[in-house]
Amino acid sequence: MKRIASIVLIAAAGMLLAGCPKKPTTVPPTTTGQAVAPVSGATTGGTQSEASGVRPLSNDGTASAAGEGTLGATIRFEYDSSEIKPEYTSVIAAQAKRLSADRHAAVRLEGHTDERGSAEYNVGLGERRAQAVKKALVLQGAVEAQLSTVSYGEERPVADGHDEAAWAQNRRVEIIQLGSH
Repeated sequence: MKRIASIVLIAAAGMLLAGCPKKPTTVPPTTTGQAVAPVSGATTGGTQSEASGVRPLSNDGTASAAGEGTLGATIRFEYDSSEIKPEYTSVIAAQAKRLSADRHAAVRLEGHTDERGSAEYNVGLGERRAQAVKKALVLQGAVEAQLSTVSYGEERPVADGHDEAAWAQNRRVEIIQLGSH
């Protein structure tokens, strides 16, 4: 009987030490009284893609002044969501049309989140966002072989700050032109 009690005690201690996965700590969005305008193209703070010379297009799929002649786009998301907002349907359609017209073109879908939540949760959310954009592009005519995904979670913010304006800019998927595959 003592042996069974010892085994149960050891098993319980093991479970206690291992713990259950933590639910991410989130901070509810705050209202500052200021409206947040949609942001298009590159934003302050810089990104890896800007450093390499590849810059996203504006959200309507046309080249921005900073990224003249480059291909790409940025899709922004609501807090804790991977659902593509209706305002980005034309961006998805333009990107899919371009990809379906040039079967040698390839893009990388980079998923990003704001800083709220655990690192693990945010990597998963960034991946869900990238996968949602991938699915939408495929439904519009792109081929899966043209699309790759990566999630950076909260690790590559484009906006510094700890408020809704900064968080809204960081919740995104960047469509980065890779060239021919």
